[in-house]
Amino acid sequence: QEQLVESGGGLVQPGGSLRLSCEASGSISSINVMGWYRQAPGKERDLVAVITNRGRIKLADSVKDRFTISRDNAKNTVYLQMNSLKPEDTAVYFCRVVRGNGVGYWGKGTLVTVSL
Repeated sequence: QEQLVESGGGLVQPGGSLRLSCEASGSISSINVMGWYRQAPGKERDLVAVITNRGRIKLADSVKDRFTISRDNAKNTVYLQMNSLKPEDTAVYFCRVVRGNGVGYWGKGTLVTVSL
């Protein structure tokens, strides 16, 4: 059974940092794209950052200078390093994995709260 295990969310003060991790396990193989989306209360789910198996990266404009995405293909794991966090970064962060055949999977989400 396919499974995405997310970790690293929590409460952090403005200007702080967090690192999110997402490991794909089970029958998830031949992964093409891995990435992160986020959904703030009352808003739509938006792309934060994605990375392909060839290392091509796309970052949302709002996080380009502060967040970094990376992946370990051997571990089927994607990371999101978030620096200089702002209150507007507060959201539930969802891991997203898309296989080479186009089938996609979502994680359950991890809450990031940026507040004093």
